[in-house]
Amino acid sequence: MSDFDPKLTFESFVVGPANRLACAAARRAADAPGTSYNPLFVYSASGLGKTHILTAIAHQALRSGPGPARKLEYMALEKYLERLESAIGGGDGDGLSLFEELDILLLDDVQFLTGQPEAQEMLLRTLDELSASGSQVVLASDRPPADIDGLDARLLSRFSGGLIVDIGVPEYETRVAIIRKKASERGQDLEPGVAEALARHPFQNVRELGGGLNKILATQELEGRRVHIDEMQALMGSVTSGGGPNDPEFDTFLDDLVASLAEAVGDKEDPWRRAFREAIDMADRHGISTLRLDPYLKGAEPEGWEEIHETFRSEVSRLREIEEQLDELGNPWPEAAAGVLKDPDRLQEAESLLASVRERQRGFPKLARGQVLDDLTDFPSIVLKAAGQLVGEDRPQYNPLFIAAEDEDVGRTLLGAAGRTYQVTHPDGRVAVTSVSDFADDFIRALGEGVAGAWRERWWTVDLLLVHGVEALSDTERAQDEFFHLFDALKRRGARVMLLSDRLPARISGIDDRLRSRFESGLVLELQEGTPGSDLILEQERISLEDTSPGLGMSLGATSSPAASSAEPDPAAPGEHAALARSAAHRRPAAVPGQVGGTTESPDEVSVPQPGKYGPWFPSRENAVIYWPRMPELLIEELDV
Repeated sequence: MSDFDPKLTFESFVVGPANRLACAAARRAADAPGTSYNPLFVYSASGLGKTHILTAIAHQALRSGPGPARKLEYMALEKYLERLESAIGGGDGDGLSLFEELDILLLDDVQFLTGQPEAQEMLLRTLDELSASGSQVVLASDRPPADIDGLDARLLSRFSGGLIVDIGVPEYETRVAIIRKKASERGQDLEPGVAEALARHPFQNVRELGGGLNKILATQELEGRRVHIDEMQALMGSVTSGGGPNDPEFDTFLDDLVASLAEAVGDKEDPWRRAFREAIDMADRHGISTLRLDPYLKGAEPEGWEEIHETFRSEVSRLREIEEQLDELGNPWPEAAAGVLKDPDRLQEAESLLASVRERQRGFPKLARGQVLDDLTDFPSIVLKAAGQLVGEDRPQYNPLFIAAEDEDVGRTLLGAAGRTYQVTHPDGRVAVTSVSDFADDFIRALGEGVAGAWRERWWTVDLLLVHGVEALSDTERAQDEFFHLFDALKRRGARVMLLSDRLPARISGIDDRLRSRFESGLVLELQEGTPGSDLILEQERISLEDTSPGLGMSLGATSSPAASSAEPDPAAPGEHAALARSAAHRRPAAVPGQVGGTTESPDEVSVPQPGKYGPWFPSRENAVIYWPRMPELLIEELDV
């Protein structure tokens, strides 16, 4: 970035009717290369801002956009041809490898393609190569493509396929704004009427206008005073320009100068006019539009001018505050901010943008210190293995993990431990812990504050989502839909999801079948009859709500069907833990009920494993669709794959 003039940015480019379209297209090319207006062809007479536009694109492209810095090249046509010829001479085929992985090519002085058919052929190949790779091409010339003598019809077609836009000579008001802005950049103030008088001088382009301003500023710097408007005739008479003392246009300038003297010079300027000029100068220094106040300076004293003046100044000040706050927050939408922050009439939009950025950047409550998965020795091995896979370093095999636990405290202990384990292996990962009720309330708040879009984007950035109280989805409508879209967005990103409910997904009434199917698409485990204890949970506003939980002792059993409830587990069996699962095993072809190992038996005759490492197993009709005498071992084998 040091290769580019730091002063030639979009912020220092004064936009007016003659260059508005060119500036807008250039900003678009810088913020979103290759997405529109490709190639972008900008033309104008010398000194009207082509170089400024190209350099501004370079600055903007290098400092905007997520991810690694963009790669760009900015060169004149002659330099471009020299590099291509050198590469080809060095054995680099057609030389196009020079532009591999290039995001933006900025090419100036394209008018010199005249009479160079080989150069046109080389440029044509470059355009095709960069367009195919999605790179942005911006070209500048002192004339439109149709006026470049001998231009290849294929090149003209390529240029016309993008956007061709010109920069015209700035009108009087824009010239005044340019003068004020350049003087402000130099840290100097001009006497009332001086900028207007200079803007009426018959300069041919902005470069000559800058030369006239330099004359004034040099005089002020060397003599330590401000140039007065009645000195303008003598100063401008010695400035080289398209006009001069013997030029008829210069006589018109003198007439205008006399008129401006009569208007602007006096023992004392009207208070309202001075106030408006000062407000306009303040806004100009920050690139903020003054279109609201400019018309007042051409007429008589407006009624209620104090209120008009104060309102404008307060809105400009507020826009500056919003811009500073957005910079501090790391504004994720710089393109949206570029327009609203420079127009007082769009202050409300700027306020909404700030609120959305605050919402988008808002953090999630943090897990308090507590147990990790390795500490939960009383939990079933199958459950710990599944949770460990979900939050491990490798991509999880079962995602989402749905835990059905009648004892919510037990389930929340597991949820919190999984979150802390993930934070150990993914210190930069973003973890969100919430209940369905809190999720719904938060969504209602975002709707009321008008930041629902930013609210969604915030949730969609989560790397691990931990949700408890999933059964409460039955009581929601719009929040259920939002949760469905959040679930899909996280799955597309490869984020991990762990859900906790007091019942299995099939028993949660009143939820969309699409949502239920997504809950069941990973692995569903059921915990029953645990000892109460909670180790979750959150830090609200940095206040830890940590609660150390006692050890957990759970017995294995399922009471969801008459068949299951009729069989009681042995309370004396040591290490009896509950873990009923369905997902991977259920996706296998189901066996015919009553058939085990190729023999036919009645369900009542199926042998039940004796108490051991995993305890007895009593499947309900809902939880098991195949008969397998060592279901826990089968599931552990699946998780070890």
